[in-house]
Amino acid sequence: MRRRRRQPQDDELHNKERWLISYADFITLLFAFFVVMYSVSSVNEGKYKVLSHTLTGVFNAPPRSVIPIAVGEYDPKAVRNVGEDVIPPAVTEAPRNANADIEARSEALTSIADRLALEFDELINEGVVTLETSDEWIELSLRNNLLFSSGEAEPKFEAFAIIEKIAEVLGGHDNAVRVEGFTDNLPIRTGQFPSNWELSTARAAAVIRVLNAEGIDPQRLAAVGYGEFQPVARNDTPAGRNRNRRVVLLISRDASIRGAMR
Repeated sequence: MRRRRRQPQDDELHNKERWLISYADFITLLFAFFVVMYSVSSVNEGKYKVLSHTLTGVFNAPPRSVIPIAVGEYDPKAVRNVGEDVIPPAVTEAPRNANADIEARSEALTSIADRLALEFDELINEGVVTLETSDEWIELSLRNNLLFSSGEAEPKFEAFAIIEKIAEVLGGHDNAVRVEGFTDNLPIRTGQFPSNWELSTARAAAVIRVLNAEGIDPQRLAAVGYGEFQPVARNDTPAGRNRNRRVVLLISRDASIRGAMR
């Protein structure tokens, strides 16, 4: 069967209608564009308010620091006045305060030593009291026969005047005081004192009781008994044993008794 030939007018009509396809595509794209634009322009009001408040809080919040953190030595010229009150960093102030405190306490310790030397000048010359000083301690050593009878831990009548003088010197200060008791190597076995440990400790505690009765804060005080195990002289002579029987007051530069004992 012979095919029908296309007529020229059919091709012309078909060519004239091709613009409809392009137009339809353009309208579709334009519609999609407006849909997208509308969706972009529709902002979630709740999310917008949250974001707005957050940004406002960040930019309107007061500054956390009015000055930069100091690294190294503090230079006052480098600090700019940000507000009415500018507090310089305490990087360099703390060591200065600590050094000033140590210096003041050292001067106070020297003052205590001078007063004790004046109060016990006569006994020091007699050799029954010794006074030694260092940067951190004063060591006041008293022979036992000034304070106690042989084998006893209750102070003699004359001992109270001596301890009262010590309390008077210490009263205007807060220095820690450690009282140490020592004996010779002669054994003691009584119902009250089974050994020299108990005797030396009881004597140190007796001195502390009198100091406390004279107004010294008990938190500044400590008692230690060494028995015969820390001699300063030989125990094979009467003179050596007499030197070993003693009570020593260690007066610290510091106020904390536990810190002074460590």
